[in-house]
Amino acid sequence: MSQETELKLSLGPEGPMALRRHPRLTSLPMQASHLGNTYFDTPQGSLETARMALRLRRVDGRLLQTLKTRGEGGGGLSRRGEWEWEVPGPGLDLEGLAELPTAALGQEALERLAPRFTTDFQRETRVIDHRGALIEVALDEGEILAAGRRVAIRELELELKTGKPDALWSLAESLAGSVALRPADTSKAARGGALLGGEWRLPEGGTPSAWLHRAVVALDALADTGDEAWRRKAIQALRQLGEASDSDSENIDSENSDAARELAEALSNPAWLTPAFGLTMVRLARRLPADRPLG
Repeated sequence: MSQETELKLSLGPEGPMALRRHPRLTSLPMQASHLGNTYFDTPQGSLETARMALRLRRVDGRLLQTLKTRGEGGGGLSRRGEWEWEVPGPGLDLEGLAELPTAALGQEALERLAPRFTTDFQRETRVIDHRGALIEVALDEGEILAAGRRVAIRELELELKTGKPDALWSLAESLAGSVALRPADTSKAARGGALLGGEWRLPEGGTPSAWLHRAVVALDALADTGDEAWRRKAIQALRQLGEASDSDSENIDSENSDAARELAEALSNPAWLTPAFGLTMVRLARRLPADRPLG
């Protein structure tokens, strides 16, 4: 099993083109690939309940099977375990899955695994050496399809290959200066599950980092549903974050509360996703590290 550490960022409609023009990336070699993925689960959603994801991915004539464990983190940054190996296909390698030390994959669950939804997207990858860290920059554009419904994929994933995680935040801040982006906490698998079930659920608040996580997931839901109720929930969570930060003795300079209120105010504008909004949110997430279960 490998351990994946990445920072996930959601892009606005103009974000991909702006990213390609960013001076930090224009001179880097780029590799493009088409990724077709089918996600599997039991009819009862056993893996989704356990916050795990199982997929088959076709890329460059190969078929890869991947199992990801429950993620931990928040504010866009996540750490999760991952097993990935090439399989002959066309279906799952159940014998290989049975050998993995994962409680959610008992024999009964293995026998009931079936396709649930798909993702289809183009990926552009670049590798950058930033502040002593080697980081893979992956731009994904495409869609998630489930139960006859679809939502767009416009994501930037910064994956740490070597070095310290703080370099991910530093690079994100550098990109956010001219690209409309924001932290995202909901994986493609969790988004597919929400699309399939027609339901989003928000995490609880309570602490500054928990309120930020709730706001980020609300914005993820807003992006996929277009339901303005999620924007109001994000505003409420950011206001709660501001109040919680005011009473947090570790943040006596009120920097976090000021940033949260600024973000809540910006969300009242229909065109809220701007480089200024994203930079403020990335900086706030960087100051509020979290270690909680993620979808």
